Amino acid sequence: MSASPFDPSAVRVRLDLAYDGTAFSGWAAQPSRRTVEGELTTALTTITRSSEPVRLTVAGRTDAGVHARGQVAHVDLPVSTWEALPGRAGRAPEEAALTRLKGVLPPDVVVHAVTRAPDGFDARFSAAWRRYRYLIVDDLTRVDPLRRHEVVAHRRPLDEEAMHDAAQGLLGLRDFAAFCKRRAGATTVRTLIDYSWWRRDDGLVEARVIADAFCHSMVRALVGAVIPVGERRESARWPAEVMAAGARDPRVKVMPAHGLSLEEVGYPADHELAARAEQARARRELP
Repeated sequence: MSASPFDPSAVRVRLDLAYDGTAFSGWAAQPSRRTVEGELTTALTTITRSSEPVRLTVAGRTDAGVHARGQVAHVDLPVSTWEALPGRAGRAPEEAALTRLKGVLPPDVVVHAVTRAPDGFDARFSAAWRRYRYLIVDDLTRVDPLRRHEVVAHRRPLDEEAMHDAAQGLLGLRDFAAFCKRRAGATTVRTLIDYSWWRRDDGLVEARVIADAFCHSMVRALVGAVIPVGERRESARWPAEVMAAGARDPRVKVMPAHGLSLEEVGYPADHELAARAEQARARRELP
């Protein structure tokens, strides 16, 4: 079930959701595997009483084991289906959809908001940026077993200031082929807006990574690229040298998925949504 955001016979609905990625084989639906898209599709198909699976578009297709606090998706529903959601309860369709989803979704997926999307909105292509977080504990005396599904334990102490300095050399419009799993016909050119490291009051080392978009495994590879710097095995210039080489380097380890969380997706003002979507659909190349 899909439609243009300008189709008068359909309503584009925005979903803001969060999930614990531990027990999922990623976002994207896969045969015989439990996925976030699979669970949400089943729930939406159930509450809308659709005769065919409801189709979703998501802002970021997270990998197996990756979490999300600020994921965004959209679905197109016939106007009649949208208006029928409240039944005889007298509620708004948004409120009815949210309540019904809470009743059928498993506990590791939570939809926080259901809203009618403005004209031109596309959860994936209208997004201006995505913000991820990565958490590491590098002092084994501080390992908290209650947080084992969201914090990566690292056996060597890390110099977070050196990691931060190294990360600054990766910012801007670049070809991130050295940090992405290549896909046929897909560009690896992205704009890395922010890549910061710091040590929190609780001793954890945290990264904030913001880009206009990410290719497959890019965030975890970017983390892996500065770990040797934090261990003082490589200089702060090394990650930029790897990127300039344009090829995967075996010394860059793709870090474990469970330390990563999609925290927020940013969108422009409503009147700029359609233009942003058109821009994002165009293949990006370096000037």
